[in-house]
Amino acid sequence: MAAFYNVLFPALWVAWAVYWWSPSHSLKATARRESIYSRLSHIAPMLLAVFLLFPPTFPVPVLGDRFLPLAQCRVWGAIGAVVNLAGLLFTVWARIHLGRNWSATVTLKEEHELVTSGPYGIVRHPIYTGLLLGAVGLAIARGEWRSVLGVVIMALAFWRKLRIEERWMLEQFGDAYRSYRQRVAALIPGVI
Repeated sequence: MAAFYNVLFPALWVAWAVYWWSPSHSLKATARRESIYSRLSHIAPMLLAVFLLFPPTFPVPVLGDRFLPLAQCRVWGAIGAVVNLAGLLFTVWARIHLGRNWSATVTLKEEHELVTSGPYGIVRHPIYTGLLLGAVGLAIARGEWRSVLGVVIMALAFWRKLRIEERWMLEQFGDAYRSYRQRVAALIPGVI
């Protein structure tokens, strides 16, 4: 990946992280939170995915091999940057739309609302979709197998987390959530 993108991608993710944590003080009170063990079951794989995706170089040769040609790395870098930015912006839209119901962990808030409009009318878990899209953008720009592995691990971690969330939402909202699940895909519109 060109030196420019080695600066651009971390800058995009840092800017996203700063925004992400800044409005965290104005959330609804928590009524129920997942256990630390449950949380570790998806956080540990996420950390591994980040370790695979973000470093400019990687010490394991086979994972550092390219799946996209190096000769076109500027083109792939530009495509990856657009995809990455689109994913991060999708998460921001979802976070804004979710409002005070948002939480970084699997949580039910006091007076929790079932949000099904905006990005939640496109996929049930738009923040995960956006983060995965951002990771795919980074993987395209990197062009290395390690980044593909990182995206797969990230997808599995989100799948684990969303299964917990789905169970809690069914318990909380019953038939309304069942109906929502039938209308709207979990992560990829019309697919899954």
